[in-house]
Amino acid sequence: MKYKMRFRIPTVPSGILCLMVVVLIFGYLSSIMGLPNMLNTMMKTAHDLLLNTVFYLMSICVLTGAIGKLFVEFGVVKMMERFLRPMMRPLFNLPGVASLGAVMTFLSDNPAIISLAHDKRFATYFKKYQFISLTNFGTAFGMGLLVIVFMVGQGFYAAPFIGFFGACCGCICSTRLMQHFVVKAYPKYAEEQAVVETEEEKKEEADNSHKTVFIRLLDALLDGGRGGVDVGIAIIPGVLIISTFVMLFTFGANAEGLYDGSAYQGVELLPYLANKIDFLFRWLFGFEDPHLVAFPITALGAVGAALSLVPNFLSHGWVDGNAIAVFTAIGMCWSGYLSTHTAMLDSLGYRDLTPKAITAHTVGGIVAAFTAHWAYLLYELLSVL
Repeated sequence: MKYKMRFRIPTVPSGILCLMVVVLIFGYLSSIMGLPNMLNTMMKTAHDLLLNTVFYLMSICVLTGAIGKLFVEFGVVKMMERFLRPMMRPLFNLPGVASLGAVMTFLSDNPAIISLAHDKRFATYFKKYQFISLTNFGTAFGMGLLVIVFMVGQGFYAAPFIGFFGACCGCICSTRLMQHFVVKAYPKYAEEQAVVETEEEKKEEADNSHKTVFIRLLDALLDGGRGGVDVGIAIIPGVLIISTFVMLFTFGANAEGLYDGSAYQGVELLPYLANKIDFLFRWLFGFEDPHLVAFPITALGAVGAALSLVPNFLSHGWVDGNAIAVFTAIGMCWSGYLSTHTAMLDSLGYRDLTPKAITAHTVGGIVAAFTAHWAYLLYELLSVL
């Protein structure tokens, strides 16, 4: 009898792997910066981000939330939905009612599309493959108003709207690519309705007939502002955790080349790696400085955290109009999709399609930034003529 010896490769417990990664990251940082300086820099950076960036972003969230609620209350959203409806089918291969999702996510955040998708009357307009692609469609417009207002607040006016155009192009690419992936994996979804049983659920609408215009205005502003506070609080972990670590790997020592534990110091690993493929970022996005690659990397997790990088980029003189256009496009289109796509598709009941959605949206974000870059160059050319 012959016996086959089987060798089993021992698996490393996840706890040990976690410790190894943590020791590797912090060991690398402390070996360059020094342990006390690294810890001080982390705390001071997070503290400064909280005071000077998060509260600023929260104030914008409150104002934009109030404006968004006001638009809903007085029918501006419905008017915009009617205006955008004819473009939905030829551009995105979606029913006209999908435009309402674009408006709502633009005024608030990605998950707004899910609240609409859970409405059975809304879902009856869609085939299954179209319904699933709403995750990509809605994400591309998430926090759009916040991003544009923030960029305008930094002193740029034309560039953010060129970036918005780029985000729309990226959305078309992401949505249609996702639809292609879904139909290829599940051909039957091309014909099946998203909701088979068209049960109409009665909605109780608030009776505003007894309310004056002033009370409706006041309620809309306060309710929308309260929602803005919730969004502002929700972005705190992303800004403080993600931005702090991205900055540690983006910025360098002080002007004398020394580490003293001040905020916004780091080891400049990301610029070093970006320099190795500098030609790619320069051609695709027109980035003149390798430090700028930190924005799209951060936008993968949270666009609010990515926006917190912009003031520091401006203070270093790394940012121009082209960079703002690209930041707006990729910030809007990606808008933290790595942290939201899984939850959104799980909520819709299609968790297994998450890798396809992420792949499609990754391509869409690159298309958005690429389009914004070349559109801005065209804008500069036309402004000179």
